[in-house]
Amino acid sequence: MSALDDRIAQFGKMTTDDPENELGHFRLGQLYMENNQHDEAVKSFARTLELSPQFSKVYQLLGECHTKLGDPAKAIEVMTAGYKVADERGDKMPRDAMGLALNKLGAPTPNAAPAVVVEDDGIDTGFRCQRPGCGQGKRAKPLAASPIDGVDGLRIVGEICADCWSGWVKDYSVKVVNELRLDLSSEFGQGEYDKHMRGYLGFDEPKSL
Repeated sequence: MSALDDRIAQFGKMTTDDPENELGHFRLGQLYMENNQHDEAVKSFARTLELSPQFSKVYQLLGECHTKLGDPAKAIEVMTAGYKVADERGDKMPRDAMGLALNKLGAPTPNAAPAVVVEDDGIDTGFRCQRPGCGQGKRAKPLAASPIDGVDGLRIVGEICADCWSGWVKDYSVKVVNELRLDLSSEFGQGEYDKHMRGYLGFDEPKSL
């Protein structure tokens, strides 16, 4: 059995033991995609959306699976819905990816939601957070120093505001560790943690120096 098969088995057991764990279903779907088991990935992503219908990235991956399975009509249906969700949430990366995929499938891109101008009398810090969905605007405060080592740390200090980083550390990261039952002392646990951190911050792939 390969390492990928081992991870699929691990997350398969996790979602069986805890059927309400949307992060587990999401990660299982990603692993099925990596293993070219797109029919199984569809089931995992569909369950993820049942549990978390605002999880915009899942629509993108689910649409890609339907495309791989030769069902462009279903792919268009899923990604059209997902585009609207991502646009409403300000999740630029999955929104743009779905827009491109829809165009390739010959489908129109949904009209973007009209921009809402919010009066903001706060002090302009001069820093602009790059995390999709960040609501700090011109009030975004940069981190004083890189919060972690390596390339990801350099990206975070240069692109992510202090509030968004705090949201990851104090809230979402705790959910990831608890729901996925990650052992951060292991290479596997740390790798899964880093994948979810990058997803939360809008870093689809790690950059190299």
